[in-house]
Amino acid sequence: MTTRCFTPRMKPLSARKTTILSVLDVGTSKVACLIARLMPAEPSDMLRGRTHRCRILGIGHQRSRGLKGGAVVDMEEAEQAIRLAVDAAERMARVQVESVIVNVTGGRLGSSLFSGGVRLGGKPVSEHDTLRVLEAAAANTAQQGRAVLHSLPNGFAVDSTTGIRDPKGMMGDELRAAMLAVSCDGAAARNLMLAVERCHLNVEAVVATPYAAGLSALVDDEAELGAALVDFGGGTTTIGVFSKGRLTHVDGFAVGGNHVTMDIARGLTIRLSDAERLKTLYGACMSAASDDRETISVSMVGDDGDHAQHIPKSHLVRIIKPRVEEILELVRDRLKAAGFGPQAGRKLILTGGASQLTGLPEAARQIISSQVRVGRPLGIQGLPESAKNPAFAAAVGLLVYPQVAGIEHFEPRRQMGGYAATGTDGYITRVGRWLKESF
Repeated sequence: MTTRCFTPRMKPLSARKTTILSVLDVGTSKVACLIARLMPAEPSDMLRGRTHRCRILGIGHQRSRGLKGGAVVDMEEAEQAIRLAVDAAERMARVQVESVIVNVTGGRLGSSLFSGGVRLGGKPVSEHDTLRVLEAAAANTAQQGRAVLHSLPNGFAVDSTTGIRDPKGMMGDELRAAMLAVSCDGAAARNLMLAVERCHLNVEAVVATPYAAGLSALVDDEAELGAALVDFGGGTTTIGVFSKGRLTHVDGFAVGGNHVTMDIARGLTIRLSDAERLKTLYGACMSAASDDRETISVSMVGDDGDHAQHIPKSHLVRIIKPRVEEILELVRDRLKAAGFGPQAGRKLILTGGASQLTGLPEAARQIISSQVRVGRPLGIQGLPESAKNPAFAAAVGLLVYPQVAGIEHFEPRRQMGGYAATGTDGYITRVGRWLKESF
């Protein structure tokens, strides 16, 4: 029988409290650990949802190992990569990491909309009524074999009046709430958490990558008017749609930048490491007039050993272009199938390491939307120049997540039956949590 899986829930961050936070971005291409000090801040017009200023104290990143398509496939290798990244961040920050917020990109990320209702009997909506209806909606979100990562209120309705943000004080016969549940395969979440816990680290929360990247790279007006964020990772491409200031849809599929690298390696008969270098230095997905005249030195693999050969850059572009177009068409078709075509078309934000491929924004404008920009981490102090790029959008978003975690609403703990995430939650652990939460 398939079991239900629950991930840890983040406690809301006090708006008046300074704290040190550690986050872990575990991707198919890289593992990055950030340690930052979060300090209470005055409200910002551009980033209105943030309650704290973030200053980076330490950063460590390593080439990822033991992951495929965003999911752990080799526990030993994944654990080693995590240890190295965390150790580098600890040395730079001069603090010891005990717990982390981690993101998940694999495990067939997706979202579903649920609803629940309570009777009002013609009385004004009270705070208690709001909590009751959120609990009623959240109680429907659990799915067999899926780990619910986020449970986000997505609007209220009083009788026939819909699109209400705050129903308190309104009168009617019935109050209804819509709830967006973002989930992934339970096994993928369990194995990711286990890899982190084997490094003697506690997992504070598990966050969907496109949600984290959106918290980092979107300005409030974009989230309000409607935007789709596409995170191009090494092994996955994930999508988050934002509207009216809220996350409204999540999707993902296991095709990413590594597939472009493999196409180059096969097409030119070269090693994967050489293919990655060619992609980074010369790769493009849009043709240019000079491509036929510009030549690239390629180290071919043959029966008699390696030998250098010069090829026109246009040959490399012809290999890369079809795969990039396939990924963009998949994004377009999935958005359209979910009913977000016209809405998402207002703005498209590209994040993730693979989004830095030359010509990708232009290709996205042709295939998905005329309004495209590359998203970089916003409003973070102390970030090294090497990390001020789309590849670190999700990692920085994990630092923003505790500031907005309080808006989520899950089914009551008594109904959840504790945390069934990793199988390590025994009697002693439950007693320890009770002591921590009670005193």
